[in-house]
Amino acid sequence: MMQRDDFREGLLQYFDELEQRVSTQDGEWTVKGFIDVYQRIYIISLDTKVLSKVLELLMFPVIGRFADEQGYEIVLAQAQNQYPDMSLISKTDESICYALDVKTTYRTGQDREGHMRISGMTLGTFGGYFRTRDRPVSSTFPYNRYMRHYVLGVIYDRVNGIDERQVYDIGDLADIPSVARNFQFFLQEKYRIASDGPGSGNTKNIGSTKYQDRLINGNGVFAKLGIEVFDDFWMNYRTKAMAREDGFEEPPYTNLKSYQAYKKQGAVILDIPEDDIETETDDGFHDESEYLDI
Repeated sequence: MMQRDDFREGLLQYFDELEQRVSTQDGEWTVKGFIDVYQRIYIISLDTKVLSKVLELLMFPVIGRFADEQGYEIVLAQAQNQYPDMSLISKTDESICYALDVKTTYRTGQDREGHMRISGMTLGTFGGYFRTRDRPVSSTFPYNRYMRHYVLGVIYDRVNGIDERQVYDIGDLADIPSVARNFQFFLQEKYRIASDGPGSGNTKNIGSTKYQDRLINGNGVFAKLGIEVFDDFWMNYRTKAMAREDGFEEPPYTNLKSYQAYKKQGAVILDIPEDDIETETDDGFHDESEYLDI
């Protein structure tokens, strides 16, 4: 039986308001550009970092209202590379703490089977705070303090062919084209939308699924396997450089299938009765005289 997720169910109730802040009735982005003191408007770039930050600013008042009404205090990240974007702590019980990362991605088109693909996202490092979980390492709090780790995501279509050099007057507001449209929100635990490959190249970031339906429904490759498998996979994952540093010629595994084969190598010991297993490293077993050259 699935465990009730009050935090997620509560935040989902605010999705209609999130959509109204971000998108017009015909699917256009409500943001047209940046305005200066002379009322000149500059179109927003398609750069994903810029777009993501603006979307985050639009959503924050709604997330703030959710926190106030549901009894959470928000602690924001103090640096761009700090995890997570927001920590939400119960005002009545400080042991209840959730991580919330805001992510955006755009649709890239359908594959041959008709599945909508997206550009993908990085879901944080698999080093640093992910492996050192009992103290903050580029994170607001220790990773283990968070009861769950959520991704609040936005999927959109990019509008190509817009001249980003064009400058408009405030009176032209209705005629300014939007660089993004057709927004769709999702809220999932990180492990449910993670891929079994890094976010990009040889980086130490966990990659996301690249299928829209898996983001929306939270049925990525780890969803059925569970968070324990997700944690074990990524806590022990090595890039080629990391493998060489640890004395391996190649990484022990590179995806879930080779991970399964890797785990099976030592699994045979699990079938051996405990009484049949001997050890020479139990406390009190050593006789130091055995190791002295006398």
